[in-house]
Amino acid sequence: MGRRVIWATVFALIAAILQSTLLSHLAIYQALPDLALGILVFSAYNNGIMTGQLTGFFSGFLMDFLSAAPLGFNAFVRTMVGFLTGLMKGTFFLDIFFLPMGLCAAATLLKALLVFLLHILFAGAVPAYSFQGPTLWIELLLNTLSAPILFGFLKFFSPLLVGESER
Repeated sequence: MGRRVIWATVFALIAAILQSTLLSHLAIYQALPDLALGILVFSAYNNGIMTGQLTGFFSGFLMDFLSAAPLGFNAFVRTMVGFLTGLMKGTFFLDIFFLPMGLCAAATLLKALLVFLLHILFAGAVPAYSFQGPTLWIELLLNTLSAPILFGFLKFFSPLLVGESER
């Protein structure tokens, strides 16, 4: 399990760095596909709750250092997403197209909901998505459309990211 968590965290960190550097030039209404979230969803769905939580925590904690978010913000949100995605391990057949899209869409909406709840709890100290604005919905669309490509790419790295019994 430890090796899978480390590799998934490394992949998520690389994706976060790519998002903040190269992909930031392609932003539409400040929305980018959250590739690190997609990697977390892939790892959690294939490996289960514990791997999802740990990957979410460590990748989120490292992302806190890359962003201006309060320390622990991304760690909390991604730990919760990893936990809830890990709960679904083995419940559905992982097809190449629709399930990755549905998982990433649900994870994006869950992330937005958790950010909104933190925004309410901390009296506006944490910025939230505007549910009326286009940013959340464009990010949802980008995450959903990029999911099959990302999952297909990550399948090449299954020996590193997925446990023996799950392959």
